[in-house]
Amino acid sequence: MNEIHDYAIIGDCRSAALVSREGAIDWLCWPRFDSPALLSALLGEGAGRWSLRPARSFRAERAYIEDTNVLETRFFTDGGTLALTDLMPVAAEAEKRRMLMPDHEILRMLGCERGEVDAEMRLEVRPNYGRDRPTIRRAGELGVRIETPEGLLTLRSDLDCEVRDDGVVTARGRLREGERRYISLSFAAQWQAIIPPLGDRARQAIQRSIAWWRQWASKLEYQGPMKASVVRSALALKLMIYAPSGAIVAAPTSSLPERVGGDLNWDYRFCWLRDASFTVRALFGLGCYEEAEAFLSWLLHSTRLTQPRLRVLYDVYGRQPRSERELSHLGGYRGSRPVRIGNAAADQLQLDVYGDVIDAAVQFVRRGGAFDRDTQRMLCAFGEYVCEHWRQADEGIWEPRSGRAEHTHSRVLCWTALDRLLELHQNGCLRRAPAARFAAARDAIKNEVETRAFNASRQCFVATLDGDRLDANLLLLPWYGFADAASANMKSTYAAIRDELGAGGHLLYRYRESESPEEGAFGICSFWGAEYLAMGGGTAEEAARALEELCGYNNDVGLFAEEIEPSSGAALGNFPQAFTHVGLISAALTLARRLGHQARAPAQPAAGEQPAAGG
Repeated sequence: MNEIHDYAIIGDCRSAALVSREGAIDWLCWPRFDSPALLSALLGEGAGRWSLRPARSFRAERAYIEDTNVLETRFFTDGGTLALTDLMPVAAEAEKRRMLMPDHEILRMLGCERGEVDAEMRLEVRPNYGRDRPTIRRAGELGVRIETPEGLLTLRSDLDCEVRDDGVVTARGRLREGERRYISLSFAAQWQAIIPPLGDRARQAIQRSIAWWRQWASKLEYQGPMKASVVRSALALKLMIYAPSGAIVAAPTSSLPERVGGDLNWDYRFCWLRDASFTVRALFGLGCYEEAEAFLSWLLHSTRLTQPRLRVLYDVYGRQPRSERELSHLGGYRGSRPVRIGNAAADQLQLDVYGDVIDAAVQFVRRGGAFDRDTQRMLCAFGEYVCEHWRQADEGIWEPRSGRAEHTHSRVLCWTALDRLLELHQNGCLRRAPAARFAAARDAIKNEVETRAFNASRQCFVATLDGDRLDANLLLLPWYGFADAASANMKSTYAAIRDELGAGGHLLYRYRESESPEEGAFGICSFWGAEYLAMGGGTAEEAARALEELCGYNNDVGLFAEEIEPSSGAALGNFPQAFTHVGLISAALTLARRLGHQARAPAQPAAGEQPAAGG
């Protein structure tokens, strides 16, 4: 089985697929990120795979076409070189109005660049995480129809296809230098299916998609250090946006393990409020104003549905996901069980989310935005909730299933919530806020954190009030403005975290409960360390070295998972992980500001050419 970092992602801002180095799509959920998987060989043999590769032994290299999410894999064989282009076609809204396009499509193009190569295809659709068997039949020139509970799949190919009795579709063909073959798998959930043409129309769809992604990437305003890594992270983040609502999923996968062979396997195909502040700041910082405002709109819509109590996570439409369940029929990624769908963290109490949501709202106002009266009342209601509940123990940012505690990070985010509401009030954006009550609670929280969360014997901040453990999230105190990065207390805290949570170089564990951590170094925590240096906790040169080192842990196409195995650099956890890429972007933006890099003005598309959010 492939390593997690052996995969790349393709998508259309509605769903995504993971493609291995060998040209196999081992994970696909249609029509949404959180729909039951149609292909899930990633989590168990016989659960669905679509492979397209040379029929004989080969060596493979791959890369995204520059500034796009269109993947190219080259297979080198003794007889010749075969190039495979994989994508989910996308187009601008103006283009979509001029043509009929499938609801969802994966388009694959084979091209022989040298010699001649025999290619083979094998498609095994196994809906509902491998539990169902589709109905398959030939449809003449319309290809192969694959009927599933989720909708109709249509396979069309320039290769001659055979439908086997076991429901597997196979094909084989020889390509000579200069020849191309197109294979399309499309999906329709409700309406009449649109069958995409192959040949020149397929080639044009690829070119349109390349142009769309490049136009989107051209809007990015970043001009600082590690630009290539920042652009790739922005493109990865864009793929994880659900365009119809503006929501951003934490990852497009479920149950990829934080420890191979272990049980730390979770479903991340949902939207976490804890990510809100980081994500909005990163998007605004890159110049992705449309995406930032769409995400904030989703955020305020979703939280309005449950106010003043906020949930930990929501689905892409702002609803509570279905309860967590285990799929006992799947063996899990390399034996990592159980395989879970749904996430029980949805029922936890995390007080930090109030600070993240309100800070995200303030980022919008700082850039000239304003809120209507209903939204102002809702924000005030959140503040009232914080005033009444900030003393409570909660599960905290990392969602342990071992009970609640008085987390320092949660207290600091309650302080952040009230501090930002007072900023809005002072700026005239929240006129009817109970400012005196908010200020009194804010000051009480600050006093408690400074007296109970700073361990005098260790001379550093600690993870829980009156405790002695460390947590990498303490590096965020300056990020939220609670403490000065250059202060003695923060420098000693950083030193203690590097000493106790260091995993080699600038890699950090998020916490350690034993000498043998059950998980890898945490991606975003490591980038928090680099950003702390950039905020003034170290020199700009130290921050730049840390950022460069950490960017080197990405895979060959620039993607990060949730965690990193320190000894090998292998990816662990769900992949790709939005939180890690957001951490990289945030650290780079902070370092760029410190170095005085100026962002260039974003390109302004002509009328009617504004890129739309996905295919």
